[in-house]
Amino acid sequence: MQVTGSRPKIVATGDGRGVVGHAGARLLADVADVTGLAAAFSAALGSLRVRQSGHDPGRVAVDVAVMLADGGEAIADLAVLRDQPALFGAVASDPTAWRVLSDMDADALARLRIARAKARELAWAQAGETRGGLPTSTAAGQPIPGLVLDLDASIVICHSEKESATRTWKKTFGYHPLFCFLDGSREALSGLLREGRAGSNTTADHITVLDRALEQIPDAHRYGTEILVRSDSAGCTHGFLAHIRGLRELGINTRFSVGVAITEPIREAIRQATEWIPGAGC
Repeated sequence: MQVTGSRPKIVATGDGRGVVGHAGARLLADVADVTGLAAAFSAALGSLRVRQSGHDPGRVAVDVAVMLADGGEAIADLAVLRDQPALFGAVASDPTAWRVLSDMDADALARLRIARAKARELAWAQAGETRGGLPTSTAAGQPIPGLVLDLDASIVICHSEKESATRTWKKTFGYHPLFCFLDGSREALSGLLREGRAGSNTTADHITVLDRALEQIPDAHRYGTEILVRSDSAGCTHGFLAHIRGLRELGINTRFSVGVAITEPIREAIRQATEWIPGAGC
C-alpha cells in the first residue's frame, strides 16, 4: 500500500463541522482484507445485496467499522472516507449504509460473529509467527499466565430519542451496553447493546457476553489455555460465577476474579480467617 501522507485531512460535513480523517485508517481496511474479514463479511451479508452493481454490504460494514475506529460518531462521518477515494475507494452513501445496517437481523449478526472469529484466528496465528504470540497481561507488575478477559458495562448517553434508549441508573438517558475485552491485546471480543435501564449485575447478560467472547478465541487458545475472567462487583452473582466454573466441564480452563465492596462485616470476617486455601472458589 502506498500512503500519500500522514497528516490529517479536514473534511467538511453537511452540518458544517470539521471531521478529521487519518490516512493511517487505511491500514485498518487492509487488515480486514489480508485476514479475510472483508471477504467473510461479504459472504455473511450477501443476501442483503439488492443488485450486483451496487455496494457490497460486507464492504459497507468494513467501512463503517473503520469510520468508527477513526473517531466517527454518526453515519454522516462516512464522508471522511468517501472524500478520500485514493485511499478508501468507493464508499457507500449515507442512505445505503443505513439500509445495510437496518436490514441486519439476528441471523446476519451471528454470521458476522463467525466471520470475525475466523479472521481473528488467522490474525493470532500471524502474531504467533511474527511476534511470538499475544501480549502478556500483568497485575502489580507480575505476568498473568494465559488469557485475561475483562467484562464491564458503560453508559452511552443519547441527546435525542433513539430506539431502545431509556433512562439510566445514573439518571442520564441512553444505553447501558456490556462489553468483554482481551486485556493483553486490548481486543474487543464481544458486546451487548442494552437499554439504559438494564441492570448492572444481570446474570444472563454477563453469560451471553462471556460466551460470545469465548467463541471469538481460536480453538488452539480456548482449550488448554488458562483463561481468567475479571469483573467488578456487577459480575459477582452466583449464576455468573457458577457458569464460569461450569465451563471447565467443557474443557475450557476458566477462573474468575471479581470485586466486591468491602463492608465492615466482610472486613471482620477476613480478620478472623485463620486458614486460606489458594484458589478456592475461583
